Amino acid sequence: MSKVKIGFVGVGGMGQCAHLKNYVTVPDCEVVAIAEIRPELRKAVAAKYGIPRTYADHNAMLAAEKVDAIVSAQPFTRHGTLIPELLQAGVPVMTEKPLAGSIEMGEKVVAAAKTAGTWQMLGYHKRSDPATIYAKAEIKRLLETKELGALRYVRVLMPAGDWVANGFIDLVRSNESYPELPGDPAPKDMSEALYKEYISFVNYYIHQVNLLRHLLGEPYKVTYADPSGVLLAVTSTSGIAGTIEMSPYTTTIDWHESALVAFEHGYIKIELPAPLASNRPGRVEIFRDPGQGETPQTIIPSLPWVHAMRQQAMNFVSAVKGEMAPMTDSAEALEDLKVAREYIRLLRGA
Repeated sequence: MSKVKIGFVGVGGMGQCAHLKNYVTVPDCEVVAIAEIRPELRKAVAAKYGIPRTYADHNAMLAAEKVDAIVSAQPFTRHGTLIPELLQAGVPVMTEKPLAGSIEMGEKVVAAAKTAGTWQMLGYHKRSDPATIYAKAEIKRLLETKELGALRYVRVLMPAGDWVANGFIDLVRSNESYPELPGDPAPKDMSEALYKEYISFVNYYIHQVNLLRHLLGEPYKVTYADPSGVLLAVTSTSGIAGTIEMSPYTTTIDWHESALVAFEHGYIKIELPAPLASNRPGRVEIFRDPGQGETPQTIIPSLPWVHAMRQQAMNFVSAVKGEMAPMTDSAEALEDLKVAREYIRLLRGA
């Protein structure tokens, strides 16, 4: 295909500012239609971004359009109902994280992708940040060469802060109220209060749950949940230790997310920008101290001025064209929901 034809489902805040405004800049794709339940909003958004056709819902759009892929920005507590319907179109689907609001609904989405013979990519945009891409390649090289010894520890830090970074400044708004749409059923193994806590954890920290696996390069199990709710500890399949620190402090006008990948004789540090920051990659620092008389070195590579959300859009389009594998899929995203459930089980004993 010369250009990937994409249909958008939902053009609210994240639909516009995390996704649509990036996809319309990708040369290899064309956004041909949007489905948005709010008529004034869909008309205004279509006018701003030059989208030729609009529809009141995804069913109308898919009945009229022949698209190569779908981008859906909807509340994740509706994914178990909505995403299987989108997958029936038989084309790749890109959604926001997480996969669903429960393991049961996540399993339903995974099964739907298999039945439809297609795939779903999750919006774990941190994997698409130039800093993470660079660091991941260097981790792979160091594991192969062993020049800094064995991988020993991975730490992810995510303080709550200003994740928007003025990213909604160009948001198209309307005076319409957001309609009440039915959500997915709650899981049977959690009380209402426990499920609320699970949803909160998934909403805030599922990115870090996924990033930890990405940097470890293998699955892991939760081994400890600090009662204060600040620390989650894990052990990977091969025995590597890992932690996620969840808002040990907060910021008001900044974003301090970072990761440390520690080898025996050095480390790789990643500093990630706010999710909606534009034209700003993360930062990578590599420290090498192999010993044997060699001078220790700290390397800070210069990275391209591409933000993670735009790179993610480019990666999805490339995956649709068959030029690369999707950065994540629903099967892996289901493992994130299981990690979250085990954390809540250890934290609350239920």
